[in-house]
Amino acid sequence: MKPTLLLLAGMLNDERVWQPVARHLDAVYEVRIAHFPTQETIAEMAQDAWQQLADLPSDQPLALAGFSMGGYVLQQMLADPQRSVQAVALIDSSIRPETDASRANRLKTLQAIEGNFPALVEQVARWSTHPSRHGDEALMGFIKTMLTEVGSKTAASQTRAIAGRGDHAALMRQLQVPTLIACGRQDKVTPPELSQEAADQMSQAQLHWLDDTGHMSPLERTAQLAELITQWLARLAPTDPHQGNPP
Repeated sequence: MKPTLLLLAGMLNDERVWQPVARHLDAVYEVRIAHFPTQETIAEMAQDAWQQLADLPSDQPLALAGFSMGGYVLQQMLADPQRSVQAVALIDSSIRPETDASRANRLKTLQAIEGNFPALVEQVARWSTHPSRHGDEALMGFIKTMLTEVGSKTAASQTRAIAGRGDHAALMRQLQVPTLIACGRQDKVTPPELSQEAADQMSQAQLHWLDDTGHMSPLERTAQLAELITQWLARLAPTDPHQGNPP
């Protein structure tokens, strides 16, 4: 049976952030992409993501991969499970809960979104990519177009959602399924120490670094990330629908 892989998009992203990776995978896996343009909370995002899987038979192997904010949605999905999950991946994400300092930074981001959104798009595109990518007009133009079209309203609601997200670190530390953690070594948005921290705390995690890569791993290192995902999914045991239930 062909495993289903649900790819969860990050903040200010839509399905385009994952589509290049999906093209490497859809011959082997049933790939679906979830993005979150209208939801007001991480819990709403998680429920909508589960809804995208409602048609799957109970014995269908299922893997979840969350990029950036998508990693927070993944954790909420596991906290409110609707079926078993056989593998998870956190890409440029974190299991660390929000702190007073991080919430204050979210407020600054919100002010920037509501102030001069076009200027913020330029800043985010450069801040979230490795400096070696800045001369790649096709890639940078693609990222800026996606950010602009997702828009300031969605950016603001997603910022508030992240600031109000739940703490699921304990659940993730107890998780007993194949877990991929991957991060760009030069990620400034969710710095590498957050991925290292998650890998140190999760007994089933395998940590992989993406060299000369910023935050936008699915677009900066498409082929390499697709290969890591393929290797991770090879660990699935597709015949047992009960394997991988969150504790």
